[in-house]
Amino acid sequence: MQTFIFLMIVIIAVCVITTLVILSQNPKGGGLSSTFGGGSGGGQMFGVQRTNQFLDNATWTLAGLIVVLIITANVLMENPYAARSTNIESVPVELPEMQPEAAPSTDVGPATPPAETQE
Repeated sequence: MQTFIFLMIVIIAVCVITTLVILSQNPKGGGLSSTFGGGSGGGQMFGVQRTNQFLDNATWTLAGLIVVLIITANVLMENPYAARSTNIESVPVELPEMQPEAAPSTDVGPATPPAETQE
């Protein structure tokens, strides 16, 4: 159970980081790159294209990490409906008593068709 809680905390933290990365992007090409000097020309070390590419790659990586963490948490989660014992012979089983069925009686005579009436 401790592992599951730890994974939930990590998933929430990765979701918050993913939200921040997505919000730092601008759909029109500005965003974080224009905030830190991407709009001005000149020699910069971290250009507009590299910033947009980094944020795009970070978004997809974090999204993939969220999927992997969720699947891992689901696999590691305890099933509350699972049996505690794995030994199937230790489970007591009571079978109902079988009562013998009565055989059908054979002392019935042959069937006779109903009498036909002529008018």
